[in-house]
Amino acid sequence: MMTIPNIITLSRIFLIPVFVALYYFQPAYTHTPIFTWINFSLTGAYAFISSTDYVDGYLARRLNMTSQLGTFLDPVADKLIVSVALVMLVDFYPSNTHWYISVAALIIISREILVSALREWMGTIGQRSSVNVSSIGKVKTFVQIFAILFLLYQQPFFGLPSFEIGVVLLMAATLLTLWSGFIYLREGVKTFDN
Repeated sequence: MMTIPNIITLSRIFLIPVFVALYYFQPAYTHTPIFTWINFSLTGAYAFISSTDYVDGYLARRLNMTSQLGTFLDPVADKLIVSVALVMLVDFYPSNTHWYISVAALIIISREILVSALREWMGTIGQRSSVNVSSIGKVKTFVQIFAILFLLYQQPFFGLPSFEIGVVLLMAATLLTLWSGFIYLREGVKTFDN
């Protein structure tokens, strides 16, 4: 069913190629990143795509437009934009000097695949509700979004070092990722037979 929330969710998915294109249009930086309109647009595109996650969920509940399509599309859109952004950051920050970004990206993306597979399994046995999004998962998503935003921004943010803030938030998001992943896995294991 093509409701307003579902259209917003789909627009999030369709904007991902725009985000990727903007990333590759960035100038070739040497030592210090030069803030350009492309960098501003790249950060703005990610901020916009991420903010629509709240908007579509809010509208679906407020307008009583929840649907099976929306329930399927929303987490797919979230995982796609986060995974794409993390891959772009790994590409941007060399792993020989910024290995911790690569490790964090691997952990976060691996957890997303694991939880998606777990939800699929739980759905096949009629236990999907036992692996619904937890409050820790929501906090993890929030911290992740801001970590990626700061790492994309690259320039001082009101005098504060964006890169360092982004790294601290990314490490926090990684810890929350492990914690929430463990919670999902613990609930899922309860349904496994011998």
